[in-house]
Amino acid sequence: MPKLSAGLLLYRINDNTVEVLIAHPGGPFWARKDDGVWSIPKGEYDVGEEPWHAAQREFAEELGLPAPAGPRIDLGEVRQAGGKVVTAFAVHADLDITDARSNTFELEWPKGSGRVREFPEVDRVAWVPLAVARAKLLKGQLPLLDVLSGALTGR
Repeated sequence: MPKLSAGLLLYRINDNTVEVLIAHPGGPFWARKDDGVWSIPKGEYDVGEEPWHAAQREFAEELGLPAPAGPRIDLGEVRQAGGKVVTAFAVHADLDITDARSNTFELEWPKGSGRVREFPEVDRVAWVPLAVARAKLLKGQLPLLDVLSGALTGR
Protein backbone atom coordinates (compact mmCIF):
# COMPACT_ATOMS: atom_id res chain seq x y z
CA MET A 1 0.00 0.00 0.00
CA PRO A 2 1.39 3.44 -0.90
CA LYS A 3 2.26 5.98 1.76
CA LEU A 4 -0.47 8.57 2.25
CA SER A 5 0.22 12.26 2.65
CA ALA A 6 -2.09 15.26 3.02
CA GLY A 7 -1.26 18.86 2.29
CA LEU A 8 -2.56 22.39 2.32
CA LEU A 9 -1.88 24.82 -0.52
CA LEU A 10 -2.57 28.39 0.54
CA TYR A 11 -3.30 30.89 -2.20
CA ARG A 12 -3.85 34.61 -2.35
CA ILE A 13 -4.50 37.21 -5.03
CA ASN A 14 -1.87 39.95 -5.16
CA ASP A 15 -2.17 42.63 -7.89
CA ASN A 16 -4.45 40.31 -9.93
CA THR A 17 -1.83 37.54 -9.72
CA VAL A 18 -2.51 34.24 -7.98
CA GLU A 19 0.28 33.38 -5.54
CA VAL A 20 0.73 30.13 -3.64
CA LEU A 21 2.66 29.28 -0.50
CA ILE A 22 5.27 26.57 -1.06
CA ALA A 23 7.98 25.02 1.13
CA HIS A 24 11.61 24.06 0.48
CA PRO A 25 12.70 20.81 2.18
CA GLY A 26 15.34 21.13 4.86
CA GLY A 27 18.39 19.00 5.42
CA PRO A 28 21.66 18.45 3.61
CA PHE A 29 20.25 16.58 0.60
CA TRP A 30 18.26 19.61 -0.56
CA ALA A 31 20.55 22.46 0.48
CA ARG A 32 21.85 23.22 -3.02
CA LYS A 33 18.71 22.25 -4.95
CA ASP A 34 15.93 24.63 -5.90
CA ASP A 35 13.85 24.08 -9.03
CA GLY A 36 11.74 20.95 -8.91
CA VAL A 37 12.19 20.18 -5.19
CA TRP A 38 9.74 22.51 -3.39
CA SER A 39 6.46 21.12 -2.10
CA ILE A 40 3.15 22.13 -0.69
CA PRO A 41 3.24 21.88 3.14
CA LYS A 42 2.23 18.26 3.70
CA GLY A 43 2.89 15.14 5.70
CA GLU A 44 2.00 11.52 6.14
CA TYR A 45 -1.16 10.20 7.75
CA ASP A 46 -2.62 6.80 8.54
CA VAL A 47 -5.50 5.01 6.85
CA GLY A 48 -8.68 6.01 8.65
CA GLU A 49 -7.47 9.51 9.53
CA GLU A 50 -9.35 12.35 7.85
CA PRO A 51 -7.01 13.86 5.21
CA TRP A 52 -8.28 17.41 5.90
CA HIS A 53 -7.32 17.10 9.58
CA ALA A 54 -3.94 15.63 8.64
CA ALA A 55 -3.31 18.49 6.18
CA GLN A 56 -4.02 21.06 8.90
CA ARG A 57 -1.78 19.28 11.42
CA GLU A 58 1.09 18.88 8.98
CA PHE A 59 0.83 22.51 7.88
CA ALA A 60 1.19 23.60 11.52
CA GLU A 61 4.15 21.27 12.06
CA GLU A 62 6.02 22.33 8.93
CA LEU A 63 5.46 26.07 9.34
CA GLY A 64 5.01 26.46 13.09
CA LEU A 65 1.88 28.46 12.33
CA PRO A 66 -1.75 27.36 12.57
CA ALA A 67 -3.45 26.42 9.32
CA PRO A 68 -5.75 29.27 8.30
CA ALA A 69 -9.47 28.64 8.50
CA GLY A 70 -11.68 29.29 5.56
CA PRO A 71 -13.54 27.56 2.80
CA ARG A 72 -11.42 24.89 1.22
CA ILE A 73 -11.06 23.65 -2.32
CA ASP A 74 -10.55 19.91 -2.67
CA LEU A 75 -7.64 19.55 -5.10
CA GLY A 76 -7.89 15.75 -5.21
CA GLU A 77 -5.02 13.29 -5.15
CA VAL A 78 -1.71 13.10 -6.99
CA ARG A 79 0.86 10.33 -7.02
CA GLN A 80 4.47 11.43 -6.63
CA ALA A 81 7.38 9.73 -8.36
CA GLY A 82 8.19 7.60 -5.29
CA GLY A 83 4.60 6.31 -5.16
CA LYS A 84 3.38 8.49 -2.28
CA VAL A 85 -0.26 9.55 -2.73
CA VAL A 86 -0.86 13.19 -1.75
CA THR A 87 -4.38 14.42 -1.00
CA ALA A 88 -4.41 18.20 -1.18
CA PHE A 89 -6.65 21.10 -0.27
CA ALA A 90 -6.43 24.80 -1.06
CA VAL A 91 -7.47 27.66 1.22
CA HIS A 92 -7.54 31.36 0.38
CA ALA A 93 -5.47 33.21 3.00
CA ASP A 94 -2.85 35.93 3.17
CA LEU A 95 -0.68 34.40 5.87
CA ASP A 96 2.26 36.35 7.25
CA ILE A 97 5.14 33.86 7.09
CA THR A 98 7.71 36.07 8.84
CA ASP A 99 7.63 33.86 11.96
CA ALA A 100 7.39 30.49 10.20
CA ARG A 101 9.51 27.88 12.02
CA SER A 102 9.52 24.22 11.06
CA ASN A 103 9.68 21.14 13.21
CA THR A 104 12.98 19.24 13.00
CA PHE A 105 14.37 15.77 12.36
CA GLU A 106 17.65 14.08 13.25
CA LEU A 107 20.06 12.62 10.72
CA GLU A 108 23.57 11.24 10.86
CA TRP A 109 25.56 13.80 8.86
CA PRO A 110 27.91 13.44 7.20
CA LYS A 111 26.77 9.88 6.56
CA GLY A 112 29.04 7.41 8.35
CA SER A 113 30.49 10.08 10.65
CA GLY A 114 28.61 8.95 13.75
CA ARG A 115 27.49 12.55 14.33
CA VAL A 116 23.74 13.06 14.55
CA ARG A 117 22.57 16.53 13.63
CA GLU A 118 19.21 18.22 13.79
CA PHE A 119 17.71 19.79 10.65
CA PRO A 120 14.45 21.65 9.98
CA GLU A 121 11.93 19.66 7.98
CA VAL A 122 11.32 22.84 5.96
CA ASP A 123 14.11 25.40 5.71
CA ARG A 124 12.10 28.15 4.01
CA VAL A 125 8.67 29.01 2.69
CA ALA A 126 7.70 31.55 0.09
CA TRP A 127 4.73 33.13 -1.60
CA VAL A 128 5.28 32.76 -5.34
CA PRO A 129 3.18 33.37 -8.47
CA LEU A 130 1.75 30.24 -10.12
CA ALA A 131 4.29 30.48 -12.96
CA VAL A 132 7.17 30.39 -10.48
CA ALA A 133 5.53 27.55 -8.55
CA ARG A 134 5.44 25.51 -11.77
CA ALA A 135 9.25 25.69 -11.90
CA LYS A 136 9.83 25.12 -8.18
CA LEU A 137 7.37 22.35 -7.25
CA LEU A 138 7.98 18.63 -7.44
CA LYS A 139 6.77 17.37 -10.80
CA GLY A 140 4.18 15.10 -9.18
CA GLN A 141 2.50 18.08 -7.49
CA LEU A 142 2.13 20.25 -10.61
CA PRO A 143 -1.39 18.95 -11.36
CA LEU A 144 -2.52 20.55 -8.08
CA LEU A 145 -1.77 23.97 -9.59
CA ASP A 146 -3.90 23.11 -12.61
CA VAL A 147 -6.84 22.09 -10.43
CA LEU A 148 -6.50 25.27 -8.35
CA SER A 149 -6.31 27.45 -11.50
CA GLY A 150 -9.40 25.75 -12.90
CA ALA A 151 -11.33 26.21 -9.66
CA LEU A 152 -10.43 29.90 -9.49
CA THR A 153 -11.44 30.58 -13.10
CA GLY A 154 -14.58 28.46 -12.91
CA ARG A 155 -13.36 25.78 -15.33
